[in-house]
Amino acid sequence: MRIMYKEDPFNLLTTCNDNMNDNLKGKIVLITGCSGGIGRASARALAKLGCTIAVHHSSSSSKQTADTLVDEVTELGVRAKAFEADLSTYAATDNLYNQVISELGHPDILFSNHGATGKVIGPNGNIEDISVEMFEDIWRVNAGTHFRLAQLCAPHMEKQGWGRLIFTSSVAAKLTKWDTTGTGGVIGPHYASSKSALHGLVHWLSLRYCKHGVTANAISPALIEGMAVYTEMLSFMLMGIPDTAMMANPSPEARSKIPVGRLGKPDEIASIVVLCATNGYMTNKVIAADGGWTSGAM
Repeated sequence: MRIMYKEDPFNLLTTCNDNMNDNLKGKIVLITGCSGGIGRASARALAKLGCTIAVHHSSSSSKQTADTLVDEVTELGVRAKAFEADLSTYAATDNLYNQVISELGHPDILFSNHGATGKVIGPNGNIEDISVEMFEDIWRVNAGTHFRLAQLCAPHMEKQGWGRLIFTSSVAAKLTKWDTTGTGGVIGPHYASSKSALHGLVHWLSLRYCKHGVTANAISPALIEGMAVYTEMLSFMLMGIPDTAMMANPSPEARSKIPVGRLGKPDEIASIVVLCATNGYMTNKVIAADGGWTSGAM
């Protein structure tokens, strides 16, 4: 239901609402990591706005989830197709992009949402426990292939004068174990630094392409229900052992670590993805969606 305020002489609220619902119709969205909670919720939300959805998943084990999602969104009257790719390599990343172009067309919106944690050592771990090989592997997944997808998608977006580059970062790029103003990370230095790298990528992309109608933003979630990486984060916050059931029904102790008193929901992150996709004025932002866990303008 549309709510109109008395003082809206230029019908700005109506225009804004209509534009949000209309300006994404027919846009092609590539969502990586689309078989996870945030990816699935974002696919549904964008499909409801008329987008074509390229559903990426990483392996045969996630194929059924991806196929089910494709069935769900096509029932909304939009096109969708599943694509399998191991985004730990640049070759597979290129292949994914080429397959999407061949089957659906050039992406107008990139929601680069995939990632990996690697070994979890926590804020008190030893740096020598992270090998150089693991460090580079995590950086390739969490930063390198995001860069490559942006590198592939941006030229077409620039040429057509419209595009959206959206990345999933993590609050772990900022947090230490308890200090919400730190720059450590509750997974480890490899994960935290790889997610921080996305922030620099967003800033460069935004400044380079925003004058051509292409925005770039990142979302930094914390403790989202059902997400494995956040189970790891929560376990270190509580000095306990990872328990996936905890994420569906977090204890009072777990909730107490988050100012709003609960974990986030994938649909809440998806609503920010929709904001980034529909808003052409907001760019160059890293948006923390963490229940008030960190402080700052975004």
